[in-house]
Amino acid sequence: MNTNDLKFLSEGLIETFIQAGKESIKLYEKGLKIKIKNDRSPVSNGDLMVDEIITNKIKELTPEIPIISEETVDLKVKNKSKIFWLIDPIDGTKEYIVGKKEYTLNAALIINKIPALGLVGAPKMNRLFYSFGPGESYLLENNKKLKISCEKKSPKGEIIALTSSKNPPQEIINKLKKHKVTSMVKMSSSYKFCVIANGEYDIYAALNRANEWDYAAGHAIAEHAGAIIKTLEGEQFNYGKEDYKNPSLLIMRSKNLND
Repeated sequence: MNTNDLKFLSEGLIETFIQAGKESIKLYEKGLKIKIKNDRSPVSNGDLMVDEIITNKIKELTPEIPIISEETVDLKVKNKSKIFWLIDPIDGTKEYIVGKKEYTLNAALIINKIPALGLVGAPKMNRLFYSFGPGESYLLENNKKLKISCEKKSPKGEIIALTSSKNPPQEIINKLKKHKVTSMVKMSSSYKFCVIANGEYDIYAALNRANEWDYAAGHAIAEHAGAIIKTLEGEQFNYGKEDYKNPSLLIMRSKNLND
């Protein structure tokens, strides 16, 4: 696929993401129906509705490309595809269930282990991020389209890190100290990738956690905006592993976080 193909696909999903986001809010306001999955994580009828809306549109756009979604994946079947979609209909389901704003809707197209395009919707933030190639990351907000490039928006001299928990493991704290982090903010979901892509925060580090669908769409947006994304060991962060498990992760807005 060339850039025009990827642009067509990403932009072709924008209205679907907006619609799915509105439906997620409506269902929350009506009162969610919640079940506990085999892995003991919650799933709501909101997750399932968003999954259906996004999946149906992707099937319409690319009927020949397989779709792997958190809510329908068969973990007993090993992934051997070179080109496939990864969907996390609602990342941050726990936050969604209790009415917080940070949950996101996610879809990414993986081509030869790399996220070639990504969309991340944050309905309660009225924000939609999307990308389709290096230098082609965008934010739709307040009916405006903005190109994003990891340009620093936090105060000069401050380096603000994002974390997944209030008490990060010591290994993560040590890694952040090496980058002269001045403060840390807990944030959930793939929204972390997007606000780094938009220059609002500077760095995020995590040990092995979550699955490929949790990261792929945000990865595309941040990397295409200019962020550096690798494992904590400095290796390339790839997708298409047979078991879908993520390695460790380091996202940096730029090499020099003061820039």
